[in-house]
Amino acid sequence: MSISVESLLLEPGVDGTLQSRIRQMVAQGILSGRLRPGEKMPSSRRLAEHLGISRITVTLAYSDLVADDYLRAVGRSGYFVSETAPQPGSYPPARSSGADVVDWARMLGPKVDDKALSMRKPRDWRRFRFPFVYGQADPRLFDHANWRGCMLQALGQKDFARMTDDQFDDDDPGLLEYIARHTLPRRGILASTDEILVTLGAQNALWLTAQLLLNQRRSAVIEDPGYPGLREILTQTRSRVVPVRVGQKGLSPDALPDDADILFCTPSHHCPTGATMPLAARQALLTWAADCNALIVEDDYEFEISHNRAPLPALKSLDREGRVIHVGSFSKSLFPGLRLGFLVGPAPFIREARALRATVLRHPPGLLQRAAAHFLSLGHYDAMLRRLTRSFSERRAVMLEAVRAEGLTIAGAIDDGGSSLWMRTPAGLSADDLATALHDDNVLIEPGHPFFDLPEQGAGHYRIAYSSITADRIPEGIARIAARQRRMQTQRLPGS
Repeated sequence: MSISVESLLLEPGVDGTLQSRIRQMVAQGILSGRLRPGEKMPSSRRLAEHLGISRITVTLAYSDLVADDYLRAVGRSGYFVSETAPQPGSYPPARSSGADVVDWARMLGPKVDDKALSMRKPRDWRRFRFPFVYGQADPRLFDHANWRGCMLQALGQKDFARMTDDQFDDDDPGLLEYIARHTLPRRGILASTDEILVTLGAQNALWLTAQLLLNQRRSAVIEDPGYPGLREILTQTRSRVVPVRVGQKGLSPDALPDDADILFCTPSHHCPTGATMPLAARQALLTWAADCNALIVEDDYEFEISHNRAPLPALKSLDREGRVIHVGSFSKSLFPGLRLGFLVGPAPFIREARALRATVLRHPPGLLQRAAAHFLSLGHYDAMLRRLTRSFSERRAVMLEAVRAEGLTIAGAIDDGGSSLWMRTPAGLSADDLATALHDDNVLIEPGHPFFDLPEQGAGHYRIAYSSITADRIPEGIARIAARQRRMQTQRLPGS
C-alpha cells in the first residue's frame, strides 16, 4: 500500500532545518502507528513538490531515516517503511489541534445506551470453531456466483443511470415491483408501489417509523424480552416506553395497556424466544388496536425461516383499518451486510417516511438496489432460500437432539422455526460468565441480558444460533456448553 503524499504535512512553528523536520514528521508517523511497515513512501520528487521544497532536502532526510532503519530503499522501486523500524509505543497519539476544551457531556443530547452496543458480534467470530452466533451469513449457503453476476449486470451500461444518478427519494422500480408482486403476497399482503419504501434494513425502517409516530406525549409498547435496537430507538424519541412480558406463545393481547399509542411486535418469530403468535392472538391484537385507536408496527422477523409448516398470515394482511405498518428485510435471508429492508403502510405514511429518509440519506445505494432486483427477479433468491431453509431445518433438528441429550434447558419455542434457540442456565449461573468461560472452549454464545428491559432479569438466559455453524459441528459444541456448565456448577458448590 502506498502512503498518500497529502497525508504528510510539516507542522508549523517547529524549530530546526527542513531536513530535520521531514525526518521528524516521518519518524513520528511510524512511532504513532500511522505509517506501517511495508508501506511505500511518496517519491522524493512528489514529496518535494507537495511541500514546496527542494528534492535534495527530501532525499537527504530519507537517507537519514534509512540509516536509522525507519525506512529501507529498494532499488528503483523507492522507499518503504522498514519492517524492523521502531515499534509504535503504547502512549496515545498526539492531538493535531491542541487540547479539547468542549464539554461534550453538556453539548451532546440523549446518550446511546451501552445495551444497544452489547449486541455487536465479535469481529473475530469466525475464528471460533463452534460459533453459535446469530444472524451472520454462512458462505456455504450463499449463492456467490449468481450474486456476482447480478452485481456485474447492475454495473453495466444499461443500468448506469440507476447506479450513478442521485435518485433523490426514488427507489429502484424493479425492486419495488418484486416486493409488491412476490414478497408481500406470500404474506397475504396486497400493496401498490406507493405503499412501499425501501430502507437500509429493518433497523432503519423502525427508526423512520418511530421518528414519524412518536414524541414526548405518546407512548409505545414493546415486548420484554425484545429487540435491544428497538428499545434504544424509542429512547431517542423520548416517548413513554411500556415493556410487556412475553409468554410461551409470544405477546399476549390481554397484557396490553388500554392507553398506548403504538405497539411494536414480532408475531412471526418473536425476538429472541422464537415463539410464533397464534392466529387468534393476531386477530385480538387488531381488535385491541381498534378499541384503543392505536397503531401496530409489525416487524416480520424471520418469517421465511419456518420449519415443517406454512407461515401464518401477517398482521398486515388481516388489517382492515390501515392500522398496521409492516417492516420486512432481506438482510437475514440474503446476507446481513446487504442492509436492504422495506416498509409497507398506507400511502400517506409512506409519503412522509420517504421525505424523512430523503433528509437523512436520500435513498439506499442504487447499485445494491438494482443488483438485488436482478437477483430476486431471476429466481436466484427463491432457489437460495429453499437451500437455506432445508439446511436450517437439518441444523435445528441436530441441535434439538444434542440439547436434549446433554440435558440443557430450552426457555423459548421449540417447534416454531427461526434460526436460533433461546436457552436458560441452571439456577444461579450467570450466562455472561458462561459465555466468557466458553471462549476457552472455542465456543461462542450470546448472553441474554441485552434483550430485557431490566438486564438482571436476563442474567440466566442465552441464545444459540445455527445459521453460522455446520450440522456436523453442532453436537460437539453443545457438549462443550453442557460440560462447561457442569464444571461451573461444581465450582460453586460449598467445599469444592
